[in-house]
Amino acid sequence: MVPSLNVLGGSLQPCSMKPLTGFYRNGCCDTGPEDTGRHTVCVVVTAEFLAMSAYLGNDLSTPRPEYRFPGLKPGDRWCLCAARFLQAAQEMAAPQVVLESTHAATLDIVPIELLRAHAIADPQD
Repeated sequence: MVPSLNVLGGSLQPCSMKPLTGFYRNGCCDTGPEDTGRHTVCVVVTAEFLAMSAYLGNDLSTPRPEYRFPGLKPGDRWCLCAARFLQAAQEMAAPQVVLESTHAATLDIVPIELLRAHAIADPQD
């Protein structure tokens, strides 16, 4: 398997092991042909983003153990769908982005300038 690259051109770094994230639930925002939602943007979720997502019909706060989903709270890191990130940015509710952990495939949907505008300086902040 070829190593995944991030939007900066380096090796894709893990996004979160707790909560365990990623389409493949491997802690990384890896993607592949079966990931039709392109869960490639590593974000630090905010209350504002979680409220917007719930309003749009995707409640990310409520635990769903049957899907190994613990529910998210502000400050959690999560692999978000690229199109949802773009939508959140257009609605002025975009969460912060961890560029080193955001898959290069994101650039097919989200311009690097927009990702940089929402980038967190220190991934642990």
